[in-house]
Amino acid sequence: MPSLLVSTILVSRCRDARSGVDLRTCRRRRKTKGCPVSIGSNKSGRGRPERRRAGKNLDALTRRRRIPWDVVVFAIVAVLLVGVIAYNLVPKAIDQRETAKFTPSSDNPDPSGGIDGVVKADYPAGRHVAAPQRVAYDKSPPFGGPHDQNWATCTGIVYPLPIRSETAVHSLEHGAVWITYNRDLLSQADIDALETQVSGQPYTLMSPYPGMSSAVSLQSWGRQLQLEGIEDDRIDQFVTALRQNPTISPEPGASCATNGGFDPDNPPPFESTAPGVDAAPMVDPAPGDAGGN
Repeated sequence: MPSLLVSTILVSRCRDARSGVDLRTCRRRRKTKGCPVSIGSNKSGRGRPERRRAGKNLDALTRRRRIPWDVVVFAIVAVLLVGVIAYNLVPKAIDQRETAKFTPSSDNPDPSGGIDGVVKADYPAGRHVAAPQRVAYDKSPPFGGPHDQNWATCTGIVYPLPIRSETAVHSLEHGAVWITYNRDLLSQADIDALETQVSGQPYTLMSPYPGMSSAVSLQSWGRQLQLEGIEDDRIDQFVTALRQNPTISPEPGASCATNGGFDPDNPPPFESTAPGVDAAPMVDPAPGDAGGN
């Protein structure tokens, strides 16, 4: 009887109460079909929790590796914005520094000395003639000396036709800059571009000048700069340095508005012939000599 009891207990331990599977056989053949999943090792008991933890870890890793597109887009927009700002501000800052170099000051009253090609001459001011008398100018275009008693309107006027030189020189005495050009040496596009730099600008005027040796010439009182084209930084430099320069202009701040003796819509015309014997000389005549006013 004891032997039978022991055998029964051993057999019952080797069988699964629910499935009737021989557990010893399952231990020897761990992958035998029909064996309980938990047979053979404690590892299988931990399988499902470990798989859950592994899944969570994989999800976390995926989240960490996921590209943060919102951050990427923000960074790209920020870089583009900085680029646009730099593109607009840097050239302006450079232009401002360049402009400052040619702005008259107590330390640098005549910045035109730093502009390559500027010609200088000293002329006495305040000597007037009355039309039709002319002046025997020593430069072409002239930039100082006796001049018409009426000045040419110089409030950013662009004259389509050549004007009387004596009226323009009077405008220079008031601190204006007179820009002249040769139609034969510039394209219409160049002329239009030059007009945009003058139109509406105070103390400036522009007109064609027949027979001029250069394409463009800029005049202020006692200063001249001749150029071969309009694509030249010296145009802005000249205007900045000499327009209304109180050190150079004999009458800075004097009016450039239209006066009663000058009609900007029908200005006195340019005279291409040489001045006659009655022309006013560039220097005051000695006592007893014939001369201008």
